[in-house]
Amino acid sequence: MPSVRVLIVDDDALVRAGLSMILGGLPDLTVVGEAADGGEVPAAVAAYAPNVVLMDIRMPRVDGLTATEALRAQPHPPEVLVLTTFDADEQVLRALRAGAAGFLLKDTPPAEIVHAVRRVAAGEATLSPTVTRTLIAHVTAAVPGAVGPDPRRERAVRLLAGLSERERQVAVALGRGHTNAEIAGELFMSVATVKAYVSRLLTRLDLNNRVQVALLVHDAGIV
Repeated sequence: MPSVRVLIVDDDALVRAGLSMILGGLPDLTVVGEAADGGEVPAAVAAYAPNVVLMDIRMPRVDGLTATEALRAQPHPPEVLVLTTFDADEQVLRALRAGAAGFLLKDTPPAEIVHAVRRVAAGEATLSPTVTRTLIAHVTAAVPGAVGPDPRRERAVRLLAGLSERERQVAVALGRGHTNAEIAGELFMSVATVKAYVSRLLTRLDLNNRVQVALLVHDAGIV
């Protein structure tokens, strides 16, 4: 199988060098390029055609959030893994809503970084159930003093109401951070069937990836 092509975007040269060392010596991963700012991402993606972009959030000129939103709005964009020093950073959640496939803390052990890149390249999310709960609790917490209907929740409930019972079951499992294999075991179906349901959900809900499905489920208050 072809090697997964990785682009590293971080304003810290030491971080870029460390990630390059971690990923560069593996037969199935290739670091094809680096960028020091979000403003360099469009040209770097065009030049290197990466499958996965490791994207720092906090950069001095164009931040990773802006770069992720612009990148994921393009046709057939690469997957994005955001890099952060905080596990409950509101910017991380905004990046996930924009279409990032997950996030990595900068102190993540090397083996887990490699595993995360491989999972994202294979179409899996990088959010464990614990991380999912932490992130969603942070972003969906009620705003103090807020009154009236919540448009985000109303939209999520409306979209999920249009799903079949089986589609809804798969969506809820995604909201709990489960992998395809775990969903297959829960719902007594093959992994291939789970993948087909996930693809159908993305099409029906007009979403980019399974992380956005998980966020929608949490917005609806189902898990």
